[in-house]
Parts: sequence; C-alpha cells; structure tokens
Amino acid sequence: MATIGGGTGSFVVLSGLKNYEIDLNAIVAMTDSGGSTGKLRDQLGVLPPGDLRQALVALSEASDIWRKLFTYRFEAGDLKGHNFGNIFLSAIEKITNSNQEAIDRAADILQTVGRVTPITFDKCTLCAEYEDGSVIEGESNIDENERAGVHIKNLFLKPPANVNLEAKRVLERANALIFGPGDLYTSIIPNLLVSGVRETLQYVKAKKIFVVNLMTKVGQTESFKVSDFINELEKYLGEDSLNYVVVNSKKPPNELVSRYKDIDKALPVEDDLGGTYGRVRIIRADVLSDYAYTKSSSDDLKRSLIRHDPDKLAKILYKIIK
Repeated sequence: MATIGGGTGSFVVLSGLKNYEIDLNAIVAMTDSGGSTGKLRDQLGVLPPGDLRQALVALSEASDIWRKLFTYRFEAGDLKGHNFGNIFLSAIEKITNSNQEAIDRAADILQTVGRVTPITFDKCTLCAEYEDGSVIEGESNIDENERAGVHIKNLFLKPPANVNLEAKRVLERANALIFGPGDLYTSIIPNLLVSGVRETLQYVKAKKIFVVNLMTKVGQTESFKVSDFINELEKYLGEDSLNYVVVNSKKPPNELVSRYKDIDKALPVEDDLGGTYGRVRIIRADVLSDYAYTKSSSDDLKRSLIRHDPDKLAKILYKIIK
C-alpha cells in the first residue's frame, strides 16, 4: 500500500495505518518551497526535506525523544523557524551526496515501520496557471495566494521532472493507493505531474482511494464541493481512475467553522454526491479529529485546526484495503 501526497495529510494517514499489519510506503512530492524547507532548499541546494521528515516521523516507532527531536522547531536565534529534522536530512544529503541515503539513515534512527520514497530526485518548481491567465511559480507562493474568485486552470513543473524508478516500482507493486487528505494543488497533484507517474497509474491494478479534504481553501479550492475535488484530481490522474472516495460525515464545531470563515474565508466541503459518483464508491464516516492543533510560536506557516483523526481514518481505510 502506498500514500501519494505530502505534508500533514500524509502524516495523518501514515500515523494511523502504521498500527495495522500493512506494508506501508509513502510517496512524497518534491516541490515544497515554504518555511524551513524552502530556506534549506534555496540556500543549500538540497531536495526539500520537510514532507520527507513528516512521513518518517509518522511511521516512527522509536522512543518519544527521537520523534520530538525530528519535529523540534527552533524558536530563537539564527535558526529561528528551522526544524531540526529538516537540518538533519539536509546535512546527511550534503555529506553523502544522496537524498535516498539521508532518508534511509533517518529511517534507521526513527525505526520506521514503512518506507519513504521521493516521487522524483529532479529539482523542479511547481507552477500554477490561473483562469485569468496569470502564472505563479513556487509551491509556497501558490499556497499563500489568497485571491478570491480566481481558480487554478492548470499545474505544471518547471523544468519537467522524471519519476524516481524506486517510486515507480512502489506504485506498480501496491495493492492500494491513497491520495490525500492534503492540499489538492500543492501536496497531491504535484506527484502526478512528474513524467511517468500518470502513465504508470493507468495500468496498475491497485485500488485508488481519495480522502477528500474537510475544508475549502481560498485561492485554490474555494467553493469546491466533493464532486469538484474528484473531477480535479481525475483531470491529472485520468478519467474514471478512482475507486473509492472517503467523505467526512461529521460537522466541525461551529466556533471553528466561524473562525475559518472569518480569518481564512474557508468553509466545510459540501457533500453534493449520492451513494456513487460514476464508477466511484462514496464512503461516508465520522473521520473528524476531536482536538484542536496549536502551532509553535516560531512557525510562520499557517496550520490547520480542523483535521482528520488518524485512528478513525485508518479504520475506514483498512476496511477498504482489505
């Protein structure tokens, strides 16, 4: 089984499924350019370590101190805003001149129960073309774009990137592929833009499962309903590619919904489907986390408060996979 995405969404899925007897693989996008990751990428020339680190920590069974170390974010001094795990992965990559060895060494320390694999080793920039003809380059710039009412028309990589052959083998061997949750345009779809990925996914026999986001996002999925998420993913994945779609059935707390609406102009994703959508089977369940997330004071990036619950989601996904 393999997850395809990056960031917090993949962390949620992996941290839940690692408690089941499943051969876990995390396929991670290599276009992250924000925060600590972006600075290390630009200043050291390394591949972006942030999403790799999150996947490694999610799969870790090491003692709590190691997981805390790899998620520790400096709050003062020249290193303010930097994450120790990001620095660690970047340092090993520079020493060994190998991104994969850096991942493998970190996996040994963190005693991961699965494998983390970059979708590509090629350095590339995520670009978005909007309906008004404008183009924004850089994952973080796309992520932070908050122009209301203007949707993304097309995503592409500059320059084009080729699939990591090990990632291709993981996709070919997987019995299930999980897309999401996570930012549709900056975490999930970037994997599908890598040359060779879509072609591979067209012939693999794995169940393709999509976990729909809980909230819309201004500048990206503003006003999107469940059907819009499906249609947009299949635009890049291939028509009628998905087999299952997991949709949250529990409404988030009103106070948090109001906060999103007032501050981020975001709303809960509306479920506009019946029991099926074409060939896709819709699975509805309460997969909402009961706790709110608070971020470090040194973290400049926005972090979600309304999230999927790892255990609830894993239970649903395991039933589908088996």
